[in-house]
Amino acid sequence: MGAETQAQHGTTNGAPATEDTQQGTPSGTQTSGQTAQTLSVTDNRTGKTYELPVTDGTVRAMDLRQIKTDADDFGLMAYDPAYMNTASCRSAITYIDGEAGILQHRGYSIEQLCEHSTYLEVAYLLINGALPTQKQLDAWVHEITIHTFVHENVKDFMQGFRYDANPMGMLVASVGALSTFYPDAGQIHDEQVRAMQITRLLAKMPTLAAFAFRHNMGQPYVYPDNDLAYAGNFLGMMYKMTELKYQPDPRLEKALDVLFILHADHEQNASTSAVRSVGSTQVDPYSAVAAGVAALY
Repeated sequence: MGAETQAQHGTTNGAPATEDTQQGTPSGTQTSGQTAQTLSVTDNRTGKTYELPVTDGTVRAMDLRQIKTDADDFGLMAYDPAYMNTASCRSAITYIDGEAGILQHRGYSIEQLCEHSTYLEVAYLLINGALPTQKQLDAWVHEITIHTFVHENVKDFMQGFRYDANPMGMLVASVGALSTFYPDAGQIHDEQVRAMQITRLLAKMPTLAAFAFRHNMGQPYVYPDNDLAYAGNFLGMMYKMTELKYQPDPRLEKALDVLFILHADHEQNASTSAVRSVGSTQVDPYSAVAAGVAALY
């Protein structure tokens, strides 16, 4: 299926605004053929009329800057508290229509993905734009699996929290702390380095979340079992007790995997916006993701 391209906005009830529309021009200077896709705006303060390009049903906020009362005027700005009607990017990743009950990842319906794919397949799809071949999937799963363990110092760090610490607070701290274990993550312009951090985050996030849960329950931490699948391993780290080998209930394992798929990406929500905003300062990925966890918290 072809991927749906759309502007992403902060809330599902806001009209989007794209990132790459062209700059507006004063009335009378627009090029031929542009009129059908423009918005005419008259500034009643000066009487001047401007033609603003309309793309995907949106206008660009910077196009308002040309609207001035005089040469010393900074220009008109858009005011949108809580980003109720603003977007920061155009996306081909996820399409959501809440009222119609539609959720698509890269053009694939969520129903199709939940029925026929695993979470790691969907993660590959979101990142790379296409579902993996069997060979690609095997390599991808192997790469995630061999990075599920965290440094022992991470465990020591998490054990320093109070017995009743909120697991989300522990997750914020532990994800951010990963940047101190992988200083190479700061090389954000290196494609291979970025790919490595994606692998590490996908692999280690269940481990950190399970450790935080076990800490809150007053139970010893359980190490990853790389013989288990992604969701089954997470269940094992959460609920393994005295048994030598944890065997997850296949129904629960499938349900959890579907839950991961459903939450794999949800447009420009609060946590995604936080990651993008912090990431735009060019910090390491762990600090940016920690900001997203904090927003979710």
